[in-house]
Amino acid sequence: MLKKTPLNNQHSNAKLVNFGGWEMPLHYGSQIEEHHKVREDAGIFDVSHMTIIDLTGEKVTEFLRYLLANDVGRLNTIGKAIYSCMLNENGGVIDDLIVYYQSNEQFRMVVNSSTKNKDIAWIKLHAKRFAVQLKERDDLAMIAIQGPKVMEKVKNLLPANALALKPFHAVWDEWFIARTGYTGENGFEVMLPANQAPSLWENLLSNDIHPIGLGARDTLRLEAGMNLYGTDMDEDCSPFEAGLSWTVAMNPQDRDFIGRKALQTQKDLANHRIMIALVLQDKGILRDHQPIYTNNGEGYITSGSFSPTLGKSIAFARVPMGKYEQVTVRIRNKTLSAKVIKPPFVRNGKIKVDVR
Repeated sequence: MLKKTPLNNQHSNAKLVNFGGWEMPLHYGSQIEEHHKVREDAGIFDVSHMTIIDLTGEKVTEFLRYLLANDVGRLNTIGKAIYSCMLNENGGVIDDLIVYYQSNEQFRMVVNSSTKNKDIAWIKLHAKRFAVQLKERDDLAMIAIQGPKVMEKVKNLLPANALALKPFHAVWDEWFIARTGYTGENGFEVMLPANQAPSLWENLLSNDIHPIGLGARDTLRLEAGMNLYGTDMDEDCSPFEAGLSWTVAMNPQDRDFIGRKALQTQKDLANHRIMIALVLQDKGILRDHQPIYTNNGEGYITSGSFSPTLGKSIAFARVPMGKYEQVTVRIRNKTLSAKVIKPPFVRNGKIKVDVR
């Protein structure tokens, strides 16, 4: 039996699929049209399958500084958030997540649904010696509102203090509203009591904001240069190998965190794999697991798709360490050329790369 979000009835006109044990909308008619709606207008996503966890305790800050590769000690403004990886002892990524600061004794964490059970088990294992309490907020739903016209379309639906938020900040009232997202566009993620979610969803639809499925969510995040757990990283891959070195806080040097020693060794040896971003120069579609050939050896595509905004195929690939301007990719029986670029491909509706 598939699990259903509190908004399941709102998806009656969608193509529903099994997404990690959840019945979720893939699209509401056209994935391409939904993608363009978010880039050009505004869209809403049901992301209630994500796992929301509240962490409390006198030593919760100390605990999270040990648990996560990024440093929550940098957070001193109520509602401020950081993106981080949670690592195993070998430096592999157990999950990537966002954590929000409420006080020195309370944080909120949002983790991936597919990793929920192992995440909670890992957090509980290490929380014991810090006397930190964990509470899964399965009483809440989560709606993402994304796109360049979001602000004008939600001004009568969200409180003024939410509209005034800076990126990667949140307000923590009856509704938890964060200026975050997974599309590379402006917008919010709203966490609210499950029984109130259908009403907000319908009000957003009434304000000419379009429902968006998982299909467009994936192409949007890829264009925005955002990783997908289980595809672009996993427990056998470090943040350095996933293009996420910017999420690792090696300073201050006296902060011990899980996986630090392994990352330091990898950094010192400087021979680990790296993540690169590609635009296909020839006709074809880049797909996950296709082999990549470089001057330093072989690699493979981790995420690949057609980019509706660029009108070309794009991808992330993991390859041997090196500097690259061009690589080749094997698609069926053809070897095609791909240009190496610096991500993101698209951000805030603007193409950020030269695709020629």
